[in-house]
Amino acid sequence: MLTQNPHNVQRVVLAIALIYLSCIHLHRQMYDYGSYKLDITGPLMVITQKVTSLAYSIHDGLTRREEELTQMQRHQAVQKMPSTLEYFSYIFHFQALMAGPIIFYRDYIDFIHGNHLPGTKSIASFYEKRNQQNEIVVEPSPTLVVAKKVTASLLCALIFITLIPTFPIQRLKENEFLETTNIFHMIIFLMMTTMLVRFKYYHAWLFADAICNNSGLGFNGYDEQGNARWDMTSNVDVYKFEMSLTLRDSISSWNKGTNLWLRSLVYERTGRNKVLYTYTLSAIWHGFYPGYYLTFASGALFTIASRSIRRHVRPLFLESRRMKIFYDVLTFITTRIVMAYITFSFILLEFVPSIKVYLHLYLLPHLLGLFAILVVPRLGLSRKTTRKQSEKTETDFSSNAISNGNAQKTM
Repeated sequence: MLTQNPHNVQRVVLAIALIYLSCIHLHRQMYDYGSYKLDITGPLMVITQKVTSLAYSIHDGLTRREEELTQMQRHQAVQKMPSTLEYFSYIFHFQALMAGPIIFYRDYIDFIHGNHLPGTKSIASFYEKRNQQNEIVVEPSPTLVVAKKVTASLLCALIFITLIPTFPIQRLKENEFLETTNIFHMIIFLMMTTMLVRFKYYHAWLFADAICNNSGLGFNGYDEQGNARWDMTSNVDVYKFEMSLTLRDSISSWNKGTNLWLRSLVYERTGRNKVLYTYTLSAIWHGFYPGYYLTFASGALFTIASRSIRRHVRPLFLESRRMKIFYDVLTFITTRIVMAYITFSFILLEFVPSIKVYLHLYLLPHLLGLFAILVVPRLGLSRKTTRKQSEKTETDFSSNAISNGNAQKTM
């Protein structure tokens, strides 16, 4: 960062960081293939996010005009190169080093200097001198929030340890299991095993969030009722993820720090093929197991398919409250199935076993996704709905006009 031109520093840092991280990923795959043991790759993935996001923030702050930046880029922009102490303090601060979430440099520096306390209560009135130096700000206590998050984290760990032996993901590698299990029970198994694996991530992220909050990091102002919000460093919203009605809502509630990182680096900076480039960077960042690439390729496909369905099919169900409820129930079930179908290969890691599961399910979800992308827009369903609505509006207008005319004749 110190040696490169700010106009291209972000590209150089991104390339070097990803190359180094990729070497470590490949090294791990050679000496400990298929393992979920904790090692250097976890913290290094978080550090990669930090150094690359900082490089992009420096690029935005030193080379681009404010009106060229998005709202998030303006907030993260850095107009001054960090000192050595600031840089290493940010990279290695203990709260989020092991399991994340990524804390952007601007938010971390604001926390260090006490500028993260918007709307807090000042007790400067207790002092005769009310200048900036003598003002004391009362920081809201995170004790209750930390207790809740630690309790939820431990509960998630207990659920994972207790129930995961009943639904081991490794059974998907057994030919006997695939041959004796019908499609319906296979989908149920995929939903259960992927959900239980998620509880491991819930445990880690909720605990990391509690650590951040306990140190004072993560305060995000007050809500409308005046209650302190401690969600700035929250990496997952368990309820929203598990109860979401769309794939988009599920993705936005999962690993939220990484979502912001991908959005800041790729999604907001590319013109065409935003989804493809975003999923590609995410896959490289995770490593080189084939299961990762199957997951992200499927994720890109179903993201585009869900947009198509929402654009062309959803308007058909908005004509009545009952139809809307039916559509919500349908999308809730579909999202659960699709999410399990997408993510099982991420956990399984291997290519051939994942393909066997796909074939056992006759690639039906993939085919339906392609149908939603290629065929549904050509059916003109949304145009028919728009035409019906316009005809209904014209009918209502005509009825009102006739009623008004009859009223005038009567008068």
